Amino acid sequence: MSLVTRTRTRAVETLTLDSPHNRNALSAALVGELAEALTDAGKDTGVRAIALTHTGNTFSAGADLKDPPPPDALVALLRQIVELPKPVVARVTGHVRAGGLGLLAACDIAAASTEATFAFTEVRIGVAPAVISLPLLPRTDPRALARYYLTGERFDATEATRTGLLTTCADDVDTALAPILDGLRRSAPDALAETKRLLTARVLETFDRDAADLTALSARLFSSPQAREGMTAFLERRDAAWAV
Repeated sequence: MSLVTRTRTRAVETLTLDSPHNRNALSAALVGELAEALTDAGKDTGVRAIALTHTGNTFSAGADLKDPPPPDALVALLRQIVELPKPVVARVTGHVRAGGLGLLAACDIAAASTEATFAFTEVRIGVAPAVISLPLLPRTDPRALARYYLTGERFDATEATRTGLLTTCADDVDTALAPILDGLRRSAPDALAETKRLLTARVLETFDRDAADLTALSARLFSSPQAREGMTAFLERRDAAWAV
């Protein structure tokens, strides 16, 4: 069964995360399939833009704790979205947690319904939002990131829009996306590619400078005793030992 389904409407290729059994968690298999689908869409001259969406009530629950992708594979996926010569638009109608927020930040445009919720839950299982910081830090309000990185609090779509994590939110996300997708369809392919290159230059500088260090940090934290306790507590639906 495919974990990423593909459909196309008027030159917009929709890639749908379709792994409901684990709330579209970023498993090694899903990351691999999504990277392959992005590569194909990037090469296809019939594709003007890519929409990234999901089945179920969760866009992505973050890294799959039972089958996590190697940190360098997640770095490569995030960079691929940023470097792709075609705009990538996230369409969110559910919850986003941890690593899923990295996918949103890597996209050029991100829209969500007002029912969506967001949280950087890494600190609560004993790790840090290391790799996903590569697209997040250059694009998101630093004061907001400090709060939500350090506390793991949940926040809503209005707050996500205020902080720059989202481009827009609305009760009906498809109504909000309609003029955006129409604009992309009316734009020249080469002009889109060069304009995206201008917009992503700073983000790619962060990848070039920090990817190796953040990948090493992620690997170190995920193998730590605190992470083992945090992940065990999460899977057992209990508080971690350090909770006071």
